[in-house]
Amino acid sequence: MRRLGLLVCVCLLVASNARAQPALDDRIDGPSAPVAPDVITRDAEGHATVRTTRLPSPMAFDGALNESFYTDTKPVTDFVQQEPFQGRPATEKTEVWVFFDDQYVYVSARMLETDSSRRVTSDMRRDSSNLFNNDHFAVMFDTFYDRRNGYFFYANEMGGMVDAQLTNETPNNNWNGLWDVRTAQFDGGWTAEFRFPFRSLRFKAGGRLWGVNFRRVVRWKNEHSFLTPIPQSYGRRGLAKISSAGTLVGLESPRKLRNLDVKPYALGSALTNRRANPPINNDTGAEFGVDAKWGITQSVITDFTYNTDFAQVEDDEAQVNLTRFSVQFPEKRDFFLEGQDVFNFAGGGAMQGGNGIPQATVQNPPNNAPVLFFSRRIGLQNSQVVPILAGGRAIGRNHGFQVGALHMRTDDAVTAGAVATDYSVVRVNRDVLSRSRIGVIATRRGPGAGGGYENYAYGADANFNFGTNLNVSSYLARTDSTNRPAPAKAASELSYRGHVNWNADRTGFQLDHTFVGDQFNPEIGFLRRSAFARTFGSARYSPRPTGWRNIRKVFYEASYDYYEDPNHDPESREAQGAMRMEFTNSDQWAFEFSRMFEKLNARFVPSTGVTVPVGAYEFTQSRVLYTLSPARPVSGTLQLTYGGFYGGTLREITWRGRAEFGPRFLMEPAISLNYFDTPYGNGDRHLVSSRLTYSITPRMFASALIQYQSSTDTVSTNARFRWEYQPGSELFVVYSDGRNTLGVGFPPPLENRSLVVKVTRLFRW
Repeated sequence: MRRLGLLVCVCLLVASNARAQPALDDRIDGPSAPVAPDVITRDAEGHATVRTTRLPSPMAFDGALNESFYTDTKPVTDFVQQEPFQGRPATEKTEVWVFFDDQYVYVSARMLETDSSRRVTSDMRRDSSNLFNNDHFAVMFDTFYDRRNGYFFYANEMGGMVDAQLTNETPNNNWNGLWDVRTAQFDGGWTAEFRFPFRSLRFKAGGRLWGVNFRRVVRWKNEHSFLTPIPQSYGRRGLAKISSAGTLVGLESPRKLRNLDVKPYALGSALTNRRANPPINNDTGAEFGVDAKWGITQSVITDFTYNTDFAQVEDDEAQVNLTRFSVQFPEKRDFFLEGQDVFNFAGGGAMQGGNGIPQATVQNPPNNAPVLFFSRRIGLQNSQVVPILAGGRAIGRNHGFQVGALHMRTDDAVTAGAVATDYSVVRVNRDVLSRSRIGVIATRRGPGAGGGYENYAYGADANFNFGTNLNVSSYLARTDSTNRPAPAKAASELSYRGHVNWNADRTGFQLDHTFVGDQFNPEIGFLRRSAFARTFGSARYSPRPTGWRNIRKVFYEASYDYYEDPNHDPESREAQGAMRMEFTNSDQWAFEFSRMFEKLNARFVPSTGVTVPVGAYEFTQSRVLYTLSPARPVSGTLQLTYGGFYGGTLREITWRGRAEFGPRFLMEPAISLNYFDTPYGNGDRHLVSSRLTYSITPRMFASALIQYQSSTDTVSTNARFRWEYQPGSELFVVYSDGRNTLGVGFPPPLENRSLVVKVTRLFRW
């Protein structure tokens, strides 16, 4: 609790600085403000300034746009294409209005269509990644008007909602805000009304200038258009290009808001575990806990949690891992997802591939750079849940600084081999130049009640974005464990990295060098691979040919990846060449060729019946991929791999897809079949899974994830029902079981089973 008090002190210090900030800067970065009745001005480069006004009369908020003020107020129009023809006028007209009152900012849009029968609407579940592949309308706000941070929101015609927070033009799609949208259809298109509570956003108190941008996607034309011009090199991340956004003037944001949210939960459960000693059968239990959020100011937020529970979180998706290194599964727990971008070290803000190819079809090797803070280390150990007693987090920003502090306390868990442990993280970022930052981080993991050892990690990082296409980043970090025996020989607890990325639409290259010492050990972080020095380089040429019918873009790529062990001997290397094509209908094709070398210092067991001995191995693999456009009712990627594998042969066929049965019901199958023929034995490793989702409304859905893994001879089911019965308040029903496929009969013998019913209720003051 002493550390929680320290977090509060940090918040209050930042808050006091926030209250002492100088007068607001009302300079417009763009054309001068429009004069009524005009609502927009543009300059020769397409930069825009949009004028908002106070809502003239109450809004019905039904999405229909029937009120008289939609006729009396001019709309914002004349969107500009990003795809397929950068800089040309949009071929489908969009009209937008922006209003505000004391509680909300409103954005309303009318999407006119030349052929409404071709509108793509295939999903309505909140935060579905597939909503981008629907016809939709999106809003971006830069609420501090710093041209680098903000929020974006979008919705399709069925009312499906997606939101994200932007930090240094990098989206965090795990952020969830409280906002609402209503939609309607008319003869010739569809309409939408967005309503954003001021208290759900962080902004400069009393600020009158925000950054703003809008996006319209017409999927059957593969047309992306924006309020202001966005480079094609940003691909589907175009809304994150805050530095190219317009300016919103005339806003009267509140100077002070009451901002206290309290969210208690109640939970009932029944648990069966037939592998426990003694076995557990339908053991019932109940839990109670609470989360609280206090906005000290609009730019300083604190969170507290007691008896934290994550029963509603979906199981991890199984993966076929054909390497000798561990897999990093993503964080899915809401408490840790919020503010995740603040604590991100040595990687946040680096420009992602803007070439339009989904990452699922790109076989670039992982960079294996260490992660200094990985929140999944908290509350999980040996694949088992460890109770979280309490914790707190503080996030503040002022005068270009962003400060984050987090402290959590976990309890003993005998079955997981865990003792009571404290976890602490402090992170400070400083904005520099136009879209760059520098920062420092410190983490501590230690026993909760004296004795034992403590692990510390600390480092400094920098991320510089120059112009639209060039990113340079680096870090230097060190770890230290107290009360542990010193290594028998001189060892390094350092890690560092330098990275350069040029990412234009036609050309691109990357250069990377990473070093991880043999004693570098961030225990609140993640190390996929330890004790190495890596050098990586890649180059890309991706023209848009004008004479090739039905082909939008071609990619020619080459890369070389080289690892040394602590003795400077080669440990791994891979040379890869690839050719890819993106078709005008958004289908994609790729061919890849790789030459690999692996030196094993210990036996490697890729599957049952195959044990590869110590030694050096060199082999070649070829891979063909075809990706169906996500706008199709059936989409996904088919991958065929054939080639060498540690002195033998690997054959792989993988399909990860999506089948849509209207906007409410969808299936996402994944099949990966891998066969090994080697001098050391023959074997296989297979994965078959599918997620089924049925959306009743945008805020209510039922889903089931069913997975079979041959490597563990298990089949698991995770079924969830989620109903957000009012904004921020939810009901969850979660059923999970695990079964062993080695048994006789059907269904396979049960090993474990759980049923959880959880209710949360949000109270706001």
